[in-house]
Amino acid sequence: MSEERGTRDGDTAGISDPRDGRTATDATPGVSSASSRPSGKRSGRRSPDSPRGAAGSGRSASAVATKAPAAKSGTKKPENIFKRLRRFFREVIAELRKVIWPNRKQLVTYTTVVVVFVTVMTAFIFGIDLAFVKGVSWLFG
Repeated sequence: MSEERGTRDGDTAGISDPRDGRTATDATPGVSSASSRPSGKRSGRRSPDSPRGAAGSGRSASAVATKAPAAKSGTKKPENIFKRLRRFFREVIAELRKVIWPNRKQLVTYTTVVVVFVTVMTAFIFGIDLAFVKGVSWLFG
């Protein structure tokens, strides 16, 4: 198995990516990309429409993307209050359409469970309160 992996790693070491002109070993020096474990970090790959120099600059695409809107946000004037309210209610309605509403049987079952639970808890608290009242009246007469 290790011989097979070594052969596979050796075969891919010189293959270059035609999109960015880098070899497979340029992405992580000293480690072959075919057998390396995922690190949880995003790779330094760039999208096909990004400029050639963006991949080698050392910054990820998300870092570049977050800086551009931040510069524009200072010049953007706030929306009208009515436009914001209308957008808010449109988003609320869109979210409510995503909700899976219960059918009649589920609704009756859930309502019964809640009513029974509230009744039991009310009786329990009433019993504890009655016991404290009796205990205090016995203690202090």
